[in-house]
Amino acid sequence: MFATGIENSYPVVQLPDGSARRIDEMEKTGHYRFWRHDFRLVKELGIDVLRYGVPLYRTHLAPGRYDWSFAHDVLGEIRQLGLTPVIDLCHFGVPDWLGNFQNPEFPRFFSEYAKAFALQFPWIKLYNPINEMYVAARFSARLGIWNERLCSERAFVTATKHLARANILAAEAILSVNPSAKFIQSESSEYFHPADPDAEIVARHLNQLRFLPLDLNYGVDVSASMLIYLMENGMTLQEYNFFRDRNVESVSVMGNDYYATNEHTVYADGRTEQCEIFGYYVITKQYYDRYRLPVMHTETNNRNGKNTDYDAPVWLRRQWSNLIRLKEDGVPIIGFTWYSLVDQMDWDTLLTEENGTINHYGLSDLERRIRPAGDAYRDLIKTWRGRVHSGLISLD
Repeated sequence: MFATGIENSYPVVQLPDGSARRIDEMEKTGHYRFWRHDFRLVKELGIDVLRYGVPLYRTHLAPGRYDWSFAHDVLGEIRQLGLTPVIDLCHFGVPDWLGNFQNPEFPRFFSEYAKAFALQFPWIKLYNPINEMYVAARFSARLGIWNERLCSERAFVTATKHLARANILAAEAILSVNPSAKFIQSESSEYFHPADPDAEIVARHLNQLRFLPLDLNYGVDVSASMLIYLMENGMTLQEYNFFRDRNVESVSVMGNDYYATNEHTVYADGRTEQCEIFGYYVITKQYYDRYRLPVMHTETNNRNGKNTDYDAPVWLRRQWSNLIRLKEDGVPIIGFTWYSLVDQMDWDTLLTEENGTINHYGLSDLERRIRPAGDAYRDLIKTWRGRVHSGLISLD
Protein backbone atom coordinates (compact mmCIF):
# COMPACT_ATOMS: atom_id res chain seq x y z
CA MET A 1 0.00 0.00 0.00
CA PHE A 2 1.35 3.41 -1.00
CA ALA A 3 -0.10 5.96 1.39
CA THR A 4 -0.11 9.55 2.50
CA GLY A 5 -2.10 11.33 5.19
CA ILE A 6 -3.90 14.51 6.11
CA GLU A 7 -2.15 15.92 9.18
CA ASN A 8 -4.94 16.15 11.75
CA SER A 9 -3.32 16.87 15.12
CA TYR A 10 -5.45 18.87 17.56
CA PRO A 11 -3.81 19.03 21.01
CA VAL A 12 -4.47 21.75 23.54
CA VAL A 13 -1.21 23.65 24.03
CA GLN A 14 0.01 26.42 26.28
CA LEU A 15 1.14 29.40 24.21
CA PRO A 16 4.03 31.69 25.21
CA ASP A 17 1.61 34.27 26.63
CA GLY A 18 0.35 31.65 29.11
CA SER A 19 -3.00 31.05 27.45
CA ALA A 20 -4.18 27.56 26.49
CA ARG A 21 -5.60 26.95 23.03
CA ARG A 22 -6.46 23.97 20.88
CA ILE A 23 -4.33 23.85 17.74
CA ASP A 24 -6.08 22.16 14.81
CA GLU A 25 -3.74 21.41 11.90
CA MET A 26 -6.62 20.66 9.52
CA GLU A 27 -7.83 24.19 10.09
CA LYS A 28 -4.38 25.79 9.88
CA THR A 29 -3.49 24.06 6.61
CA GLY A 30 -6.84 24.77 4.96
CA HIS A 31 -8.19 21.24 4.75
CA TYR A 32 -11.66 22.19 5.97
CA ARG A 33 -11.92 24.47 2.92
CA PHE A 34 -10.04 22.37 0.36
CA TRP A 35 -10.83 18.77 1.30
CA ARG A 36 -12.35 17.91 -2.09
CA HIS A 37 -9.26 19.23 -3.82
CA ASP A 38 -7.02 17.38 -1.36
CA PHE A 39 -8.65 14.02 -2.08
CA ARG A 40 -8.37 14.57 -5.84
CA LEU A 41 -4.70 15.42 -5.33
CA VAL A 42 -4.18 12.04 -3.63
CA LYS A 43 -5.57 10.35 -6.75
CA GLU A 44 -3.46 12.55 -9.04
CA LEU A 45 -0.32 11.38 -7.26
CA GLY A 46 -1.23 7.72 -7.81
CA ILE A 47 -1.67 7.05 -4.08
CA ASP A 48 -4.27 4.45 -3.09
CA VAL A 49 -4.32 4.65 0.74
CA LEU A 50 -5.05 7.71 2.88
CA ARG A 51 -4.45 8.02 6.61
CA TYR A 52 -7.37 10.18 7.68
CA GLY A 53 -9.28 11.16 10.78
CA VAL A 54 -12.20 13.45 11.37
CA PRO A 55 -11.53 15.63 14.43
CA LEU A 56 -12.62 13.80 17.58
CA TYR A 57 -13.21 17.02 19.50
CA ARG A 58 -15.65 18.31 16.86
CA THR A 59 -17.44 15.00 16.39
CA HIS A 60 -17.87 13.56 19.91
CA LEU A 61 -19.93 16.35 21.45
CA ALA A 62 -20.90 14.68 24.75
CA PRO A 63 -21.58 11.17 26.08
CA GLY A 64 -23.75 9.51 23.44
CA ARG A 65 -23.90 12.67 21.28
CA TYR A 66 -22.15 12.89 17.92
CA ASP A 67 -22.04 15.22 14.94
CA TRP A 68 -21.41 13.04 11.88
CA SER A 69 -22.10 15.70 9.23
CA PHE A 70 -18.49 16.43 8.28
CA ALA A 71 -17.52 12.77 8.57
CA HIS A 72 -20.24 11.70 6.12
CA ASP A 73 -19.21 14.39 3.64
CA VAL A 74 -15.50 13.62 3.58
CA LEU A 75 -15.63 9.86 3.96
CA GLY A 76 -18.32 9.64 1.30
CA GLU A 77 -16.00 11.48 -1.08
CA ILE A 78 -13.08 9.22 -0.15
CA ARG A 79 -15.21 6.17 -0.88
CA GLN A 80 -16.48 7.56 -4.18
CA LEU A 81 -12.91 8.22 -5.34
CA GLY A 82 -11.93 4.62 -4.57
CA LEU A 83 -9.37 5.53 -1.91
CA THR A 84 -8.76 3.18 1.01
CA PRO A 85 -8.86 5.07 4.33
CA VAL A 86 -6.94 4.16 7.45
CA ILE A 87 -8.97 5.97 10.11
CA ASP A 88 -7.26 7.84 12.94
CA LEU A 89 -9.91 8.12 15.64
CA CYS A 90 -7.79 10.12 18.11
CA HIS A 91 -4.82 12.28 17.12
CA PHE A 92 -3.16 13.90 20.16
CA GLY A 93 -6.26 15.39 21.79
CA VAL A 94 -9.67 14.74 23.33
CA PRO A 95 -12.90 16.80 23.47
CA ASP A 96 -12.97 19.57 26.06
CA TRP A 97 -15.65 17.77 28.06
CA LEU A 98 -13.28 14.80 28.57
CA GLY A 99 -10.43 17.02 29.77
CA ASN A 100 -7.20 15.19 28.95
CA PHE A 101 -5.43 11.84 29.07
CA GLN A 102 -5.35 11.80 32.89
CA ASN A 103 -9.12 11.23 32.92
CA PRO A 104 -9.82 7.56 33.85
CA GLU A 105 -13.15 7.81 32.01
CA PHE A 106 -11.44 8.46 28.68
CA PRO A 107 -11.11 4.76 27.70
CA ARG A 108 -14.81 4.04 28.28
CA PHE A 109 -16.11 7.03 26.37
CA PHE A 110 -13.59 6.58 23.57
CA SER A 111 -14.63 2.97 23.02
CA GLU A 112 -18.25 4.11 22.80
CA TYR A 113 -17.20 6.63 20.14
CA ALA A 114 -15.30 3.92 18.22
CA LYS A 115 -18.36 1.66 18.17
CA ALA A 116 -20.61 4.52 17.06
CA PHE A 117 -18.13 5.35 14.30
CA ALA A 118 -18.02 1.75 13.06
CA LEU A 119 -21.82 1.64 12.99
CA GLN A 120 -21.92 4.83 10.93
CA PHE A 121 -19.29 3.60 8.44
CA PRO A 122 -19.48 -0.20 8.23
CA TRP A 123 -17.54 -0.25 4.93
CA ILE A 124 -14.34 1.00 6.61
CA LYS A 125 -12.00 -1.83 7.60
CA LEU A 126 -8.66 -0.23 8.51
CA TYR A 127 -8.21 1.75 11.72
CA ASN A 128 -5.49 3.37 13.78
CA PRO A 129 -7.55 3.97 16.94
CA ILE A 130 -5.07 6.22 18.77
CA ASN A 131 -2.20 7.78 16.90
CA GLU A 132 1.29 7.60 18.45
CA MET A 133 0.39 6.72 22.02
CA TYR A 134 4.00 7.15 23.16
CA VAL A 135 4.22 10.69 21.76
CA ALA A 136 0.77 11.64 23.10
CA ALA A 137 1.75 10.53 26.62
CA ARG A 138 5.29 11.91 26.48
CA PHE A 139 4.37 15.36 25.19
CA SER A 140 1.29 15.66 27.42
CA ALA A 141 2.53 14.20 30.69
CA ARG A 142 6.33 14.01 30.64
CA LEU A 143 7.42 17.10 28.67
CA GLY A 144 4.48 19.23 29.76
CA ILE A 145 3.69 20.92 26.45
CA TRP A 146 0.30 19.47 25.40
CA ASN A 147 -3.12 18.75 26.92
CA GLU A 148 -2.65 18.14 30.68
CA ARG A 149 0.82 19.79 30.43
CA LEU A 150 2.30 17.74 33.27
CA CYS A 151 5.92 16.74 33.87
CA SER A 152 6.12 13.65 36.05
CA GLU A 153 6.65 9.92 35.81
CA ARG A 154 3.31 9.25 37.50
CA ALA A 155 1.46 11.47 35.01
CA PHE A 156 3.25 9.73 32.13
CA VAL A 157 2.29 6.25 33.38
CA THR A 158 -1.30 7.41 33.92
CA ALA A 159 -1.57 8.82 30.41
CA THR A 160 0.05 5.73 28.90
CA LYS A 161 -2.22 3.22 30.64
CA HIS A 162 -5.32 5.22 29.74
CA LEU A 163 -4.23 5.58 26.09
CA ALA A 164 -3.38 1.89 25.72
CA ARG A 165 -6.57 0.76 27.46
CA ALA A 166 -8.64 3.09 25.27
CA ASN A 167 -6.90 1.76 22.18
CA ILE A 168 -7.69 -1.86 23.07
CA LEU A 169 -11.30 -1.16 24.08
CA ALA A 170 -11.84 0.82 20.87
CA ALA A 171 -10.50 -2.05 18.77
CA GLU A 172 -12.78 -4.51 20.57
CA ALA A 173 -15.75 -2.19 20.04
CA ILE A 174 -15.03 -1.89 16.32
CA LEU A 175 -14.63 -5.65 15.99
CA SER A 176 -18.02 -6.16 17.65
CA VAL A 177 -19.52 -4.25 14.71
CA ASN A 178 -17.11 -5.26 11.95
CA PRO A 179 -15.30 -8.56 12.66
CA SER A 180 -13.14 -8.13 9.53
CA ALA A 181 -11.56 -4.87 10.75
CA LYS A 182 -7.77 -4.61 11.05
CA PHE A 183 -5.65 -2.17 13.05
CA ILE A 184 -2.58 -0.44 11.65
CA GLN A 185 -1.12 0.97 14.85
CA SER A 186 0.86 4.08 13.94
CA GLU A 187 3.52 4.49 16.63
CA SER A 188 6.68 6.56 16.82
CA SER A 189 9.80 4.38 16.55
CA GLU A 190 12.43 5.86 18.86
CA TYR A 191 15.95 5.20 20.06
CA PHE A 192 18.10 6.79 22.79
CA HIS A 193 21.90 6.76 22.40
CA PRO A 194 23.97 7.23 25.58
CA ALA A 195 26.32 10.21 25.25
CA ASP A 196 28.89 8.55 27.53
CA PRO A 197 29.13 5.61 30.00
CA ASP A 198 27.49 7.67 32.76
CA ALA A 199 24.36 7.95 30.61
CA GLU A 200 23.94 4.24 29.92
CA ILE A 201 21.46 3.60 32.76
CA VAL A 202 19.28 6.52 31.70
CA ALA A 203 19.40 5.45 28.05
CA ARG A 204 18.54 1.86 28.97
CA HIS A 205 15.46 3.02 30.88
CA LEU A 206 14.30 5.30 28.06
CA ASN A 207 14.81 2.53 25.52
CA GLN A 208 12.47 0.34 27.56
CA LEU A 209 10.02 3.19 27.97
CA ARG A 210 9.70 3.72 24.20
CA PHE A 211 8.19 0.23 23.90
CA LEU A 212 5.75 0.61 26.79
CA PRO A 213 2.53 1.58 24.92
CA LEU A 214 3.01 -1.19 22.36
CA ASP A 215 3.97 -3.71 25.06
CA LEU A 216 0.65 -2.97 26.78
CA ASN A 217 -1.27 -2.90 23.51
CA TYR A 218 0.10 -6.25 22.34
CA GLY A 219 0.22 -8.02 25.70
CA VAL A 220 4.02 -8.31 25.85
CA ASP A 221 5.49 -8.81 29.31
CA VAL A 222 7.68 -5.91 30.38
CA SER A 223 10.98 -6.34 32.19
CA ALA A 224 11.14 -6.61 35.98
CA SER A 225 12.61 -3.12 36.24
CA MET A 226 9.85 -1.68 34.05
CA LEU A 227 7.17 -3.44 36.09
CA ILE A 228 8.63 -1.92 39.27
CA TYR A 229 8.63 1.49 37.56
CA LEU A 230 4.96 1.10 36.63
CA MET A 231 3.92 0.01 40.12
CA GLU A 232 5.90 2.83 41.74
CA ASN A 233 4.11 5.32 39.51
CA GLY A 234 0.51 4.32 40.01
CA MET A 235 -0.28 1.27 37.88
CA THR A 236 -1.95 -1.49 39.88
CA LEU A 237 -1.42 -5.20 39.28
CA GLN A 238 -5.07 -5.47 38.22
CA GLU A 239 -4.53 -2.76 35.61
CA TYR A 240 -1.39 -4.47 34.34
CA ASN A 241 -3.13 -7.83 34.07
CA PHE A 242 -5.82 -6.23 31.88
CA PHE A 243 -3.18 -5.71 29.20
CA ARG A 244 -1.88 -9.26 29.51
CA ASP A 245 -5.40 -10.63 29.02
CA ARG A 246 -6.99 -8.13 26.58
CA ASN A 247 -4.61 -7.23 23.77
CA VAL A 248 -5.17 -6.76 20.03
CA GLU A 249 -1.99 -8.38 18.71
CA SER A 250 -3.79 -10.94 16.53
CA VAL A 251 -5.60 -8.32 14.41
CA SER A 252 -2.83 -5.73 14.20
CA VAL A 253 -0.19 -4.39 11.88
CA MET A 254 2.70 -2.58 13.54
CA GLY A 255 2.93 0.88 12.01
CA ASN A 256 6.33 2.51 12.47
CA ASP A 257 6.73 6.28 12.14
CA TYR A 258 10.30 7.42 11.57
CA TYR A 259 11.82 10.89 11.33
CA ALA A 260 15.39 12.06 11.88
CA THR A 261 14.05 13.58 15.11
CA ASN A 262 13.15 10.13 16.50
CA GLU A 263 16.72 9.40 17.57
CA HIS A 264 18.15 11.09 20.63
CA THR A 265 21.49 11.45 22.37
CA VAL A 266 20.83 11.23 26.10
CA TYR A 267 23.00 12.54 28.93
CA ALA A 268 23.35 11.32 32.50
CA ASP A 269 21.17 14.15 33.80
CA GLY A 270 18.34 13.15 31.45
CA ARG A 271 18.85 15.89 28.86
CA THR A 272 18.41 14.77 25.27
CA GLU A 273 19.44 16.08 21.87
CA GLN A 274 18.15 15.01 18.49
CA CYS A 275 20.43 12.99 16.26
CA GLU A 276 20.19 10.53 13.39
CA ILE A 277 22.55 7.56 13.61
CA PHE A 278 20.81 4.20 13.05
CA GLY A 279 18.02 5.10 10.64
CA TYR A 280 14.73 3.38 9.82
CA TYR A 281 16.13 -0.09 9.10
CA VAL A 282 17.88 -0.67 12.43
CA ILE A 283 15.17 0.79 14.65
CA THR A 284 12.25 -0.86 12.86
CA LYS A 285 14.10 -4.19 12.99
CA GLN A 286 14.30 -3.77 16.78
CA TYR A 287 10.53 -3.26 16.95
CA TYR A 288 9.85 -6.16 14.60
CA ASP A 289 12.09 -8.51 16.58
CA ARG A 290 10.16 -7.59 19.71
CA TYR A 291 6.60 -7.96 18.35
CA ARG A 292 6.87 -10.16 15.23
CA LEU A 293 3.96 -8.45 13.49
CA PRO A 294 3.51 -7.32 9.88
CA VAL A 295 4.98 -3.85 9.43
CA MET A 296 3.86 -0.69 7.65
CA HIS A 297 5.99 2.45 7.42
CA THR A 298 3.22 4.82 8.51
CA GLU A 299 4.94 8.23 8.65
CA THR A 300 8.01 10.01 7.39
CA ASN A 301 9.12 13.31 5.90
CA ASN A 302 12.30 15.36 5.76
CA ARG A 303 11.57 17.15 9.03
CA ASN A 304 15.21 18.20 9.47
CA GLY A 305 15.71 19.20 5.83
CA LYS A 306 17.22 22.59 4.99
CA ASN A 307 17.03 22.86 1.18
CA THR A 308 13.76 20.95 1.17
CA ASP A 309 13.16 20.87 -2.59
CA TYR A 310 16.39 18.85 -2.78
CA ASP A 311 16.33 17.09 0.59
CA ALA A 312 12.79 15.68 0.40
CA PRO A 313 13.35 13.39 -2.65
CA VAL A 314 16.69 12.27 -1.17
CA TRP A 315 15.04 11.46 2.16
CA LEU A 316 12.24 9.60 0.35
CA ARG A 317 14.77 7.43 -1.46
CA ARG A 318 16.61 6.68 1.78
CA GLN A 319 13.46 5.56 3.57
CA TRP A 320 12.28 3.49 0.62
CA SER A 321 15.66 1.81 0.32
CA ASN A 322 15.58 0.95 4.03
CA LEU A 323 12.10 -0.52 3.61
CA ILE A 324 13.12 -2.65 0.62
CA ARG A 325 16.14 -3.94 2.55
CA LEU A 326 13.89 -4.91 5.47
CA LYS A 327 11.58 -6.78 3.10
CA GLU A 328 14.52 -8.62 1.52
CA ASP A 329 15.73 -9.57 5.00
CA GLY A 330 12.42 -11.25 5.81
CA VAL A 331 10.37 -8.55 7.54
CA PRO A 332 6.75 -8.72 6.27
CA ILE A 333 6.10 -5.22 4.90
CA ILE A 334 2.63 -4.11 3.77
CA GLY A 335 3.12 -0.46 2.90
CA PHE A 336 4.86 2.90 2.93
CA THR A 337 3.64 6.42 3.80
CA TRP A 338 4.90 9.93 3.11
CA TYR A 339 3.26 12.14 5.73
CA SER A 340 1.64 14.42 4.93
CA LEU A 341 -0.18 15.33 1.72
CA VAL A 342 0.23 19.11 2.15
CA ASP A 343 2.73 21.23 4.05
CA GLN A 344 2.19 21.66 7.78
CA MET A 345 2.30 24.71 10.06
CA ASP A 346 4.27 25.47 13.23
CA TRP A 347 5.47 21.90 13.79
CA ASP A 348 8.99 23.34 14.16
CA THR A 349 7.85 24.47 17.64
CA LEU A 350 5.76 21.33 18.22
CA LEU A 351 2.63 23.48 17.76
CA THR A 352 3.38 25.50 20.92
CA GLU A 353 3.94 28.80 19.08
CA GLU A 354 1.59 30.27 16.52
CA ASN A 355 4.14 31.90 14.27
CA GLY A 356 2.47 31.03 10.99
CA THR A 357 5.61 29.16 9.96
CA ILE A 358 5.02 26.89 6.98
CA ASN A 359 6.86 23.58 7.37
CA HIS A 360 7.70 22.18 3.94
CA TYR A 361 6.96 18.56 4.79
CA GLY A 362 4.19 17.86 2.29
CA LEU A 363 3.85 16.31 -1.13
CA SER A 364 2.26 19.65 -2.07
CA ASP A 365 2.38 23.18 -0.70
CA LEU A 366 -0.52 24.96 0.98
CA GLU A 367 -1.68 26.24 -2.42
CA ARG A 368 -2.00 22.57 -3.39
CA ARG A 369 0.84 22.77 -5.93
CA ILE A 370 2.81 19.54 -6.12
CA ARG A 371 6.28 19.84 -4.60
CA PRO A 372 9.41 17.93 -5.72
CA ALA A 373 8.63 15.40 -2.98
CA GLY A 374 5.26 14.77 -4.64
CA ASP A 375 6.81 14.32 -8.08
CA ALA A 376 9.40 11.93 -6.62
CA TYR A 377 6.77 9.91 -4.75
CA ARG A 378 4.54 9.66 -7.81
CA ASP A 379 7.52 8.41 -9.84
CA LEU A 380 8.48 5.92 -7.12
CA ILE A 381 4.94 4.52 -7.07
CA LYS A 382 4.88 4.13 -10.86
CA THR A 383 8.25 2.41 -10.82
CA TRP A 384 7.71 0.03 -7.90
CA ARG A 385 3.99 -0.73 -7.69
CA GLY A 386 4.03 -3.89 -9.83
CA ARG A 387 7.37 -5.14 -8.53
CA VAL A 388 6.67 -5.07 -4.80
CA HIS A 389 3.14 -6.43 -4.74
CA SER A 390 4.21 -10.02 -5.32
CA GLY A 391 6.38 -9.95 -2.20
CA LEU A 392 4.01 -8.23 0.21
CA ILE A 393 1.43 -9.78 2.48
CA SER A 394 -2.31 -9.19 2.22
CA LEU A 395 -4.58 -7.81 4.92
CA ASP A 396 -7.51 -9.92 3.71
